[in-house]
Amino acid sequence: MIGTTEQGAPLPAPGRVPPEDSSHDSFVEAVYDEYGPELLRYAARLLDGDWHKAEDILQETAARAWKHAAFLQTQEDGLRPWLFTVTRNLALDYHRARRLRPLHLMPVDELEAVWESPDYVLTLHVVLEALKDLTEQQQTIIRLMYYLECSVAQAAEYLGIRPGTVKSRAFYAMRALRKALEVRGVVGE
Repeated sequence: MIGTTEQGAPLPAPGRVPPEDSSHDSFVEAVYDEYGPELLRYAARLLDGDWHKAEDILQETAARAWKHAAFLQTQEDGLRPWLFTVTRNLALDYHRARRLRPLHLMPVDELEAVWESPDYVLTLHVVLEALKDLTEQQQTIIRLMYYLECSVAQAAEYLGIRPGTVKSRAFYAMRALRKALEVRGVVGE
């Protein structure tokens, strides 16, 4: 059953796209003009500074505003909270999805150009051998922080630990890697 607003206007059915209407388009343009920069900053803050994903979330928020424009245009005081709630919920959904899906390493074919250098291949081989001397926990933190270039917050979220713990583990993992490289004569004391 489709509900109604306090004024008696029907709410749009979930997933139903309103008909093409220039008033909806101008409504979304006004939303972008008035709330866009603020929503973008809010989304980026919720996403640990990931501005590209924040832009995606802003676009999805605007699409949902367009979809519900008939209802939202009747709301005098409810637009801003609605927009921020949708943005927050989309960011939370993104974080939940990342927790469920493991991080992936870069495909090998993207690294082929770099691998053509003999010095790189030799260094890579020595570092990979040195990594074998580390614990699984140390290897994981190095992969996340240095190979996948995750931020401290992203690594903490992925591992389910506090950011301070990530920093500490990264420090000790790099120290252990340095010692493993020193044993191989790569890094001076």
